[in-house]
Amino acid sequence: MSTEKRIDIRKRGYPLPGGVSRLQEGINFAIFSRHATRITLVIDHWIKDAVLPIRHEFELDPIENRTGDMWHILLTTHQQNFSYGYRLDGPSDPSGKGLVYDYDKILIDPYSCALQPRKWGEVAQYGARPLSRIVAQDFDWQKDRPLRTPLSETIIYELHIRGFTNDASSGVAAPGTYLGVIEKIPYLRSLGITAVELMPVTEFDENDTVFHDPDSGRRLKNFWGYNPVSFFAVNSGYAHDSEQAINEFKTMVLALHQAGIEVYLDMVYNHTGEGGYAGNTSSFRGIDNPIYYLLDKDNNYLNFSGCGNTINCNHPVVRHLIRDSLRYWVTEMHIDGFRFDLASIFGRDQQGNVLLNPPMIEAIGEDPVLRDTKMIAEAWDAAGLYQVGSFSTDPRWAEWNGRFRDDVRTFMIGSKNTVSQLATRIAGSSDLYQSSGRGPLCSINFLTSHDGFTLYDLVSFNQKHNRANGEDNRDGDNHNISWNSGTEGLECSAGIQRLRLRRLKTFTILLLFSQGVPMICAGDEFGRTQNGNNNAWCQDNQTSWLNWSLLETNRGFHRFFKVCIALRKKHALFRRKDFFQPEGAQNANTKGNKHPEIAWQYLIPGSQNWSADCQGLAFLLRASDCDKESSDFFVMLNGNKDQTLYFMAPEPQKKGRAWYRIIDTAAVSPDDACPLEAAPPQSTRNRIGVPPFGCVVLQSDY
Repeated sequence: MSTEKRIDIRKRGYPLPGGVSRLQEGINFAIFSRHATRITLVIDHWIKDAVLPIRHEFELDPIENRTGDMWHILLTTHQQNFSYGYRLDGPSDPSGKGLVYDYDKILIDPYSCALQPRKWGEVAQYGARPLSRIVAQDFDWQKDRPLRTPLSETIIYELHIRGFTNDASSGVAAPGTYLGVIEKIPYLRSLGITAVELMPVTEFDENDTVFHDPDSGRRLKNFWGYNPVSFFAVNSGYAHDSEQAINEFKTMVLALHQAGIEVYLDMVYNHTGEGGYAGNTSSFRGIDNPIYYLLDKDNNYLNFSGCGNTINCNHPVVRHLIRDSLRYWVTEMHIDGFRFDLASIFGRDQQGNVLLNPPMIEAIGEDPVLRDTKMIAEAWDAAGLYQVGSFSTDPRWAEWNGRFRDDVRTFMIGSKNTVSQLATRIAGSSDLYQSSGRGPLCSINFLTSHDGFTLYDLVSFNQKHNRANGEDNRDGDNHNISWNSGTEGLECSAGIQRLRLRRLKTFTILLLFSQGVPMICAGDEFGRTQNGNNNAWCQDNQTSWLNWSLLETNRGFHRFFKVCIALRKKHALFRRKDFFQPEGAQNANTKGNKHPEIAWQYLIPGSQNWSADCQGLAFLLRASDCDKESSDFFVMLNGNKDQTLYFMAPEPQKKGRAWYRIIDTAAVSPDDACPLEAAPPQSTRNRIGVPPFGCVVLQSDY
């Protein structure tokens, strides 16, 4: 019997699980659709050396091959050299019931773990032919297990797979790929980060933009990838060999784990790449539009994502799909954590109203398979729902702390009425998390991310410079809370360059010495720039690619960054699990202490100034009195644009100890960050001058 004949034998099949299941008797296909009237399974079977595949179409009988809303069929074959998809028929009346069936389109299985391989930039053929694939999941994980790095020890590094190594300066053999990341693992280890947070790696169409470069006329790319066409399939365009995308991704994860680095994924469950009704129907819309998307009373898309559609996250069918995809990434791909893009959409019901107890958020937080997986919410959406501090009361959920970013930036541009907010952020944002029973580790502290200015651009530009995006500089946020240090752009005097470097280093101190979990945007540690573009989503070029030659150009700043990371990792004072207790209170951290764990002051010990005009702040971090091997730290910060502030340090708390100046952001490398044994002593009788936007850190000896 020929291969073609064997693939044609079919049985009723099973309704669960959704997607494709390889069974002893053959391959089972199951897909959900409530409103379709006819479904046909389409298979392109590739024969060795054939130029074109053999097409098979199996129409599913609505009586024999349907159980409830699940359509299913079993083919008695064990062949895997084929791609598949579905044709669905039914009403097409967007203004009626919101149904848009088109039997001519061949749709992607929402549960498929792989699509037909496609190199970066190749035209996607969504709807034109079967694209879902069956792949063997037979990778040798070599007994790999989740690292389970405690949040208190976590330092996150956000990166874009392609942008991280695609520039020639990266020096890797497989630029812009999963394998290219592997080649940079020694660098990541030397930097000291403990987790990489990967921007979207599920399949998306990088060619789906309508914008063009205003100078060259070339069509721009959807570089960031926040437009998924699948929640399961790994992006083959990021593979060195697109046919081996899954194995290359797994190889990268394994190598990172072996280096002690966790892997988090940035998942986009708030919208899809299908866009509005004028967009390309690739899967969900053609399967069951009013189930998968939020529609208003006129069946227009509710757009809380800013991208044309919003996923109906709290519909039970969609909840199961999202949960199943998360389980897949954890169990099969060994992912350690997730960051959820515009996660506040998880809290909207099927009419778009905000829910008090969203079932989607509870389902993720309570899922037994995901129990050890880190969950990070971007706790806002594009329609103005801002839930930083109130996204969930479950301590399982951490949040991107946008208020940390904004309050630190506001202090660091010389604004007034900022000191009390800054102190709250440094101390772990108790105003956001304490009342719900959560701790400082629920705060993911960041100053920059993929979205917005880089750290270097934050001190170099007052305004966004997004002309290259093809929208006449209308796109991107206008509220950057940035200051160019005196001159707009990268070209500046030596004096302004020194001020920028001082500000960069002070920003670094605030990020890494504050309570919470720090997140670094890739390249910020060596002064990466996007030339003032604060919305580089469409820039697949040197604007977004990391320029690794800056490691040498800015080697002093890079060294400073590494020293600060090492200090944070060495001293538990900077990574507490609990909030600071007031004087006299006791907990596990303060047992035996005679003094408060943190003491705030202005210029003189014991004297505080929380007035709107105050632009300076200092604080003493005390190690436990019982811990004879730990240091105290005294940090002085100046948020003035023009005035040097002179601080006096308090006496060291432990008898016989002295202060040493380990960090001075105004000093020249390597004197800006010294090891304790090489640091100059600092007398408490002498005032310490901290210039505008500078920071000085003292450490007591052991």
